[in-house]
Amino acid sequence: MIRVLVVDDQPVVRAGFAAIVDAEPDLSVVGTAADGSQALDLAARTAPDVVLMDVRMPGMDGLTATARLTAEPAGPRVLVLTTFDLDAYVFQALRAGASGFLLKDAQPEELLTAIRVVSAGEGLLAPTVTRRLIDAFATGTLAPPTEPAELSDLTLREREVFTRLAAGLTNAEIGAQLGVATGTVKAHVNALLAKLGVRDRVQATILAYDMGLARPRPR
Repeated sequence: MIRVLVVDDQPVVRAGFAAIVDAEPDLSVVGTAADGSQALDLAARTAPDVVLMDVRMPGMDGLTATARLTAEPAGPRVLVLTTFDLDAYVFQALRAGASGFLLKDAQPEELLTAIRVVSAGEGLLAPTVTRRLIDAFATGTLAPPTEPAELSDLTLREREVFTRLAAGLTNAEIGAQLGVATGTVKAHVNALLAKLGVRDRVQATILAYDMGLARPRPR
């Protein structure tokens, strides 16, 4: 059972998301919150696996709450849901530690799939968000920060896996390119995520672009 916490300042939206989620046999809503502060309190008491997080809320906003939640070693994964398809929100949410970003006009099936994907440790972005995110890196809109010291801890093989992961390849595709088994690739992925201090493949991809280890392909 995947435990879900729904956070949104609009009661009707909260109730709607909760009803969609609770109708699934493998999903359970453990609580709903109207702002970031309530979300932190409920998360501490209910230990959700996934938090559906709105961005713009009174009091503590969703970005601040996301950063607080994901800073915990055993914290939940956060799937940001918003009406506002703005680059600033996307970039800030991902760097705050969110594992996914989805617009509120997504179909119920897309929302349910996103929850399961994020809960499984993967990352998920709305298609329009993905395109603009790549464009931002290509045009230099996002300035690369100083390379973190953790990168020096990666082995040569882990760096090879890292760059291919950032290019969007699956474990099977990476294994085929490097001539190793898929299970071996998975082990390398888990190791590099731990060394870099990131939660999932989305966070690793953002870091790879930030550090200049990955570049968008020409259109």
